[in-house]
Parts: sequence; structure tokens; C-alpha cells
Amino acid sequence: MKEFDYIVVGGGSAGCIVAARLVTEGNARVLLLEAGRDEYHPVLKMPAGYMKFLASDKFLTMHQTEPQPQLNGRGVIVPQAKVLGGGSTVNAMVYMRGHRQDYADWNSALGNQGIDWSWDALLPHFTAIEDNDHLGAPHHGVGGPMKVSHLGHFSPLSRAYVKTLQGLGIPYTPDFNTGNPFGVGFMQHTINGQTRQRCSVVDAFITPLRHDARLTIVTGAQVEEILFEGANASGVRYTQDGHPQRACARKEVILAAGAYQTPKLLMLSGIGPQAQLKQHGITLRQHLPGVGKNLQDHYEVPVVASTNGAFGYYGQDRGWPMVKAGLQYMLFKTGPVTTTGVETCAFFDPLDFGATPTIQMFCVPTVYLDRDVMGADPGHGVTVNSLLLRPKATGEVTLRDSSASSLPIIDTQIFGHPDDLARTIAGFRFARKVITATPIGAMVQQEIFPGAEITSDEKIAEHCKRMVKTGYHPVGTCRMGHDNDPLAVLHDDLRVRGVNRLRVVDASMMPNIISGNTNAIVMAVAHRAAELLLQTQQSESKEHAYE
Repeated sequence: MKEFDYIVVGGGSAGCIVAARLVTEGNARVLLLEAGRDEYHPVLKMPAGYMKFLASDKFLTMHQTEPQPQLNGRGVIVPQAKVLGGGSTVNAMVYMRGHRQDYADWNSALGNQGIDWSWDALLPHFTAIEDNDHLGAPHHGVGGPMKVSHLGHFSPLSRAYVKTLQGLGIPYTPDFNTGNPFGVGFMQHTINGQTRQRCSVVDAFITPLRHDARLTIVTGAQVEEILFEGANASGVRYTQDGHPQRACARKEVILAAGAYQTPKLLMLSGIGPQAQLKQHGITLRQHLPGVGKNLQDHYEVPVVASTNGAFGYYGQDRGWPMVKAGLQYMLFKTGPVTTTGVETCAFFDPLDFGATPTIQMFCVPTVYLDRDVMGADPGHGVTVNSLLLRPKATGEVTLRDSSASSLPIIDTQIFGHPDDLARTIAGFRFARKVITATPIGAMVQQEIFPGAEITSDEKIAEHCKRMVKTGYHPVGTCRMGHDNDPLAVLHDDLRVRGVNRLRVVDASMMPNIISGNTNAIVMAVAHRAAELLLQTQQSESKEHAYE
């Protein structure tokens, strides 16, 4: 059995950063295990390229969630990346940090004592990672490994959207990442502003270490169980190409498999709700009833309208327009290929512009509906999505059976709290104002979905239930919490309660979801987690020196 200092389970945004820092700053031997492939399709390097794979299973695992009674029995599809680099390899590259109150709520969940997880405490980790194309101190970093920039192209619809919302009373903001995301503006992305290529965590953290003997990367690895010696995590059992493997960790096992897979692996290893483990014949190691609970995500609902001209990106991905755009990108690094297609958004509360934002509203400059919802044919148009930032309902992740190869059961509980539906309806009604207001209203021909005749709260609610979809930001299923919290899975330093030498460093750790896209905060948490691991390593080294 091969021995390493650390084993990191999950090669996504969190796992890659933790592994890289342990190697470069801790001089540690690290095994990084990823269930997906180690492949970076050339199209994914292009900012617009990810759209080619949104409906593909090549780099994504498509989870069919449990039927939701409050959605009239509908189960929503929720994807998870299955590739080295995780979401950072296949996502829309939005770089968003959330609201400082989100992090204050983390500290509240910890009883406002112990390790500080506030906005101010995390800001140095955001800036250490970042190499911003045009923004600097105090809110942004320059010279870090992760490239961040604005997009290289904006559609006429995106520009009109920004001006329209200003006319409706929502101010322009040049930077959503100062701790108070409010207003309308253009989003930053994890894109190199010079080369106009995606910057994933593989590009930023792993590629420089590809030939470093201290880092071992194994892809196609299905981790089946965490191994223990007494109360100490000592390694993992996994399969690769059908062959059983074992690896030993001298120091710690680190879980970074995401909000669906991390709780599943804990439960398969005997850590979780006692009744559920007993149901599947799994020997209990540590009763932690919060494992798999507290699932949170962002959910969005669209208003779709046709336009009286080609103001967006419909038809740009095929035929001569695609060839022309491709040549422009290759020769000059300009044009439609330098955009993700989702260029702008707004943060606000549709019921009170003076309140903390509850909605993140995106403008998509085409007729766009996700793969599991239908209702409008593609064409020249605009889609305005109202995304609920802090849903009150929480779902859960449970085991389907005792097999590591089985997908977990995901119960999202979308609209499980009446306030979530009410706030979504308010966002929907405001989106309707947007598509009729100046100047975007002059571009809009008519609302085509759900249709202008749908006006009552009851009918709009039916539309929301039929069309709501994930924002691709699942978090919270192994949350941090104080000692008196019966559902807390982690201590404030991300150690799993009741066992030793086992931590969770991915989005599972969040007590509550942040107000915005989650990849940036996952990277900052991982950077912070690596620091905590390095501090533990230094403390243990000092103890051994005194022995």
C-alpha cells in the first residue's frame, strides 16, 4: 500500500488548491484522487466553449433529484463536474464573492468564537489567489495564480439591460466583489485578460506541478471508503479501472468531493446519521446526524421574450457565423468567442431596493432554457433569470444503497418554504418590468414564455414550479457549527467531529449559502483550509522536535 503525507479526495476547485499548497508550502507528498477524467477539451479553453457541453454527460454527472411534491412531482436535474478541476473546468467562469453578511452568518453559526470566518478574515485569501486584469488593492489581488478579468465582448442586449435597470432605480456598480454586491453591472470571470482563455484551478495551481514528484494525481478513481486506525483516518480504499487500490495517509485525509459526494463518502465510511447507516447495513463509526442535511442551492426562474432583431447570440454557434467568430478569436482574441454569453447581472431586493439583495438577476441575450425545462423554441430573444440568493428551505443528501458507485439521493426541497416562492414571484414580476422598460423594451418584440396573459400569482406560481432550475451552487451538507449544534458536522477548523485527521474543505462546509456564484468562495475556503493544515503540520513538527 502506497504511503503519502496527505490524501485529497476530489480534484475540483477545492482539492486542487489544497493539494498544491501542501506540496509547495508544506513540502508534503500528496495523493490527489479525482473520479473524473484528466482531460481539458480545447473548446473549454474558450470562454464561450463551455456552452457546447451544457447538455453533455462527457464532463458532467447529471443527478436526477427526488420528485418534489411542491413542484407538482417534478424532479430537477442537478449536474456535478466529473473532470480534474471540477467546476472551474466546465463552469461559466463567473467570479463572485458574495455579501459580507453571509460570512458574519458563518461566524454566528460557530457561536462567534474560535476561528474567524468573516469577510475581513477571508479577504486576504481571495486576494492571494487572484491576479486581476484591471482591479487592485484593497479588494483585489495582483500577481496570484488565478486570472480574473472582464469579458472581451458584450452584446447590445447586455448593454441595454444595464442601462434599463439604472432607469428602474438600480444603480450601476463597477465591482460586485467589495463585500456589498448591490446594483447592476458587468461580471468578472476567471479568464486571462491577455490570452482570453479560461483559467481553471488546473491551469493556475496544478499545471506548474505536473512534474513534481511530491504530487501524485490519479483520475478515474472511485473512492469507496475512508480507512481508520482507531479514531484516526489513515487512508482510503478506491478503485481505478476496476482494480481495487489502497493508499495510506501519514497525516490527514482531506475530503473535497463536493456537496453531494462528500457526505455520501462519510456515510459509506460509517460517519453520519445512525438510522440511515443501519438501514444500509453500514457499521456506525460516528453518529453525526447532520451529515447530508442542510443542502442549499440557488434556484432561478426565467422570463423569455423574442426580439425584433439579432441583438444577442442566437445562431452564433453554427455555420458561417461560428466559423467567422472562431477565426476572429484565433487571430485577434476578440469577438463573440471571448464571452460566456452571460455578461451582466444585478443584485437587489425587488420588494425593497434599500434592503440587502435577495435576488441576483441575469440577462441571457438569447432564448435560453435549461435541458430539463421546455416551453420556448430557440431564437433571437432575451432570457431574464431571477435567482433566489438565500432560500430558506433546505434539502438533504442520503444514500441510495451501500455501493460507492451508486449516485446519492438528492432531495432539493425547492420552494419548500413559502417565502422562497413568494420572493421568486416578486423577482419574476420585476423581470417583466425590465423587458418592457427603456431601452431594452425597444428591442423586445413580445413575451413568449410564459406569455403576457399569465398575470395572477397562482398562474405565475405554476410557471415558477414548472421552470425553476438549479443555479449549480450546492453547498452546506457537512456544515461547520458550534459544539451545541446537533447538526454540526465540522469544527471551526474544518475537522470532522468525533474522529481525527479528517477534514472537509469543499462547499459542504458552509453553514449558509453565499449571495452569489460559489466558485470564488470555494477557492478562498480551500486556500484558508490549506493554511490551517500547514499550521497543524508545523505544530506537530515542533512537538516531535521537543520529544
